[in-house]
Amino acid sequence: MKSRHLILAVFSSIIFIMVLAVCPSQTKAATKSDASAYKAVFDAEYYYDTYPDVAAAYGMNQNALFSHYLNFGIKEGRSASAEFNLGAYMRRYSDLQDAFGGDLAAYCRHYLSCGIAEGRNASSNGQLVAPLNLPTSNTRSTTEDKSSTEAVSVSAGTVIGSYTTQYETGVPRAQNVELAAQRINGTVVQPGQSFSFSKTILPRTSRNGYVNAPIFVSGQISTGIGGGVCQVSSTLYAAMVSANLPATERHAHSRQVDYLPAGLDATIAGNYLDLKFTNTFSQPLLIQASANNGTVTVTLVLQ
Repeated sequence: MKSRHLILAVFSSIIFIMVLAVCPSQTKAATKSDASAYKAVFDAEYYYDTYPDVAAAYGMNQNALFSHYLNFGIKEGRSASAEFNLGAYMRRYSDLQDAFGGDLAAYCRHYLSCGIAEGRNASSNGQLVAPLNLPTSNTRSTTEDKSSTEAVSVSAGTVIGSYTTQYETGVPRAQNVELAAQRINGTVVQPGQSFSFSKTILPRTSRNGYVNAPIFVSGQISTGIGGGVCQVSSTLYAAMVSANLPATERHAHSRQVDYLPAGLDATIAGNYLDLKFTNTFSQPLLIQASANNGTVTVTLVLQ
């Protein structure tokens, strides 16, 4: 009997070792550098074609595109390829969260070594899905058969996203920045309700308090009434990205802004370019915004 148990124990150990050999990334120890893991799932042509704001900033420079993905794209919830979005893959499979926690590179290695063969889905269906900030994230989580934007309930008063940018004071542009922040501050977006930045800050006219300031027109610097309001919309969009709250409408500037990393800006123009989102949470969403002393801060709070 003891011999039989010994044989079974040895056999079980052999099977366990074979499993690890087939799927080595199930262990937390990394066998490759993190950069190599991210690069293995990255498709530069897809990234260039899918994100025109990044393409405009970096062109078809594969190294620059990968650098953007590594430093900004992952946090912004962008997809590395048509088949792989790191945030979607993390959120969709709780067993991987248990195995890897916040080791983001491990999810990339697992997808290539095991996930594809296992038929796991890593696509985001075109949505921005930022990785969970394990283990303390209060943003939405998903299971294999649920949408990455499904509403769930969290504690009232939870800050789900926030971002801060800097602006120059004592110039006409500052008046527009401060006015736009004032007008979105305190806005409450009910569950399922849509928010329009352009409508909330009112038309950019002198009657509504806006003044002439520098604006971008077809990549060139010009002047127009309301110049500067895009810094507030961009700061809001960056807060949305940190909250994993996807935009239903968002447009990049025609050239790189100097107050945000590439890919986090959101331009506003007339009544044809807007920043919009829908509250996908089950609770009202409060927008808190302030602009004073050269600092713009937008915070998203679930009530």
